Amino acid sequence: MLMFTVYVLESETYKRVYIGMTKDLDRRIKEHNIGKTKSTRFYRPWKVLFSESFVTRIEARKREKYLKSGIGREYIKNWPRSSVG
Repeated sequence: MLMFTVYVLESETYKRVYIGMTKDLDRRIKEHNIGKTKSTRFYRPWKVLFSESFVTRIEARKREKYLKSGIGREYIKNWPRSSVG
């Protein structure tokens, strides 16, 4: 079954977050990290903060829109980051 993934990327260098949706998360992250996406090109490298899978595109799009809203961005801001020594 084809799943849709909503993902949140965090720049490893800058204080930036990117929210997107895809059918192929691995391919999409590679595209972000090689500079194929104009809006994320200058903030590379990116790492996945978290991702969620959905059965339908409609469900995924609804979640993506929520995460891009003010309340959704607040949710992301409070997402626990791993603290490395």
